[in-house]
Amino acid sequence: ADEINRAPAKVQSALLEVMQERQVTIAGESHKVPSPFLVMATQNPIETEGTYPLPEAQVDRFMMKVMVDYPTDEEEYVIVERVTGPAVQVNAVATTDQLAVLQAQCRQVYVDPSLVQYAVKLVSATRTPEKHGLKDLARFITFGASPRATIGLVEGARALAMLRGRSYALPEDMIDLVPDVLRHRVVLSYEGLSEGLDSDALIAKIMKQIAPPARPLEHEKRAA
Repeated sequence: ADEINRAPAKVQSALLEVMQERQVTIAGESHKVPSPFLVMATQNPIETEGTYPLPEAQVDRFMMKVMVDYPTDEEEYVIVERVTGPAVQVNAVATTDQLAVLQAQCRQVYVDPSLVQYAVKLVSATRTPEKHGLKDLARFITFGASPRATIGLVEGARALAMLRGRSYALPEDMIDLVPDVLRHRVVLSYEGLSEGLDSDALIAKIMKQIAPPARPLEHEKRAA
């Protein structure tokens, strides 16, 4: 979905249906989407005229919001070469069946209970910061992250651990994903916006206050 914030309400409603129900409805007839299925969307932050605010319920269904900056000089050179050069035949590297198998394997990656507890504390701190020694942040937050964020942190840590060649997750796997999983779920108050804060700044303060579990974890010892 390109520039999702330019989609009118009816399109956003259809997108919400397919993300939640895994089906689309056309003229009263529902069609199931294939599996595996995912939605990737872009949002242009530069121009806001003619855009529609995304409902929090819809934004929450995206596992991550990844900030994409301008490319480096080397990356931009490659981009220009690819666009202006001869067309390249792109070949598939995996089938959807192979991807489904990898997804099933990913769910077998072990996540220590202390890591799950760390995820719960981080997300809880966005909702009730005063319970975690962050009373000063409460006035800057209108809405905190939902339980989907906690699930996203655990599942994301599993996937990153698997990509890094391990069958168990470590604290750094989760720490590396915290801003991406939380930034679109923490809604700032008018006071927070007037102070020039953004969700990344608040998340950084929360991560500084809540320490990750100490290493080595029990399963790390066994692996060694």
